[in-house]
Amino acid sequence: MTTLPADTPWLQREDLSILVKALGTKNARYVGGAVRDSLLGIAVKDVDIATPLEPQEVMRRLKAHSITVVPTGIDHGTVTAVLPHGPVEITTLRHDVSTDGRRATVAFASDWRDDAARRDFTINALYADPETLEVSDWFGGLDDLAARRLRFIGDARQRIREDHLRILRYFRFQARFGSQPADEEAECAVSELAATLKGLSRERVGMEMMNLLGLPDPAPTVARMAELGVLAVVLPEADVAALTALVDEEQRQGAAPDALRRLSALLPPDAALAEQIASRFRLSGAQKKRLALAAGREQETGEPRALAYRLGREAALDRLLLTGQSIAPLSDWDVPVFPLKGGEIVARGIKAGPRVAQLLRAVETDWIAAGFDDAAIPALLEARLADPA
Repeated sequence: MTTLPADTPWLQREDLSILVKALGTKNARYVGGAVRDSLLGIAVKDVDIATPLEPQEVMRRLKAHSITVVPTGIDHGTVTAVLPHGPVEITTLRHDVSTDGRRATVAFASDWRDDAARRDFTINALYADPETLEVSDWFGGLDDLAARRLRFIGDARQRIREDHLRILRYFRFQARFGSQPADEEAECAVSELAATLKGLSRERVGMEMMNLLGLPDPAPTVARMAELGVLAVVLPEADVAALTALVDEEQRQGAAPDALRRLSALLPPDAALAEQIASRFRLSGAQKKRLALAAGREQETGEPRALAYRLGREAALDRLLLTGQSIAPLSDWDVPVFPLKGGEIVARGIKAGPRVAQLLRAVETDWIAAGFDDAAIPALLEARLADPA
């Protein structure tokens, strides 16, 4: 019998105990990532609960115990309990009635195994009793977890036909937990059905790709996606070798993994293309701008601090790492604010207008060259005022 370690930090949450009591201990099991990651000794971010109770009954019981509850996905059986130590999603047991690769029509169920059977991978179909902490496993997930083996539940092709996004989820979980050699059936299935990804929303694809790229070292997995024909469907512009080089550089210099920077490494240094990809993946305006700036990495970068002042810290780090330059000058250094104001120049007898703006730009350039030395500003301004040009 496998059980969750009793000293698992999130199991000590008093608000979770109150929540489970409100549902009834026989009506709740922890499920999915919290169970999986706890067994691996990995910090848990989110806690999910499965229950045979239908959503309206879940809400009734929680409200009776003064627990705030929000119907976040009630049509699919999910409500969210708002607790002091973090929200918890509670989902009614379900089985699929019909699927089309993008969405599923579900019916509520009463059998835990039925609910487990509709999940994607064996390591995600583990349920833990909140009282005994015993883990229920119907599809060999515990053995797969021990072997770091990623397998679809049942027939891999059928699981993918139910939800095409599972192809990308497969690679993300493979990058986090998978061993080599990978499961042959899974790889055959994702390769054979790669074209089905074209039917998904760009936003869902982009989100899944960014989740993958944010992992500690996604390069080998992305390379495998290319070999299996999956990357050509979602990002045909990709250069995997450049991603590998960036990850190596990040690790060498102790830079934190950054999904957007890694996406820029996969792309050619073309700002217009970078903006197209940002739109394709439905990235934010700020992300689009940063991706475009990273695409200018082949331009002369100059001194790191001057680059950070001109482009911003993030964009400077991107360019430096993408081109293999040291980011040490930016360590523990904040981008300063230029201290000279136009009014100070006007006070020196210069009429407000274009000449003031010209002098500000010139002194700013000199100040940057002087290493952002605020004390040098008076002398720099004096020199520019004395310059007849």
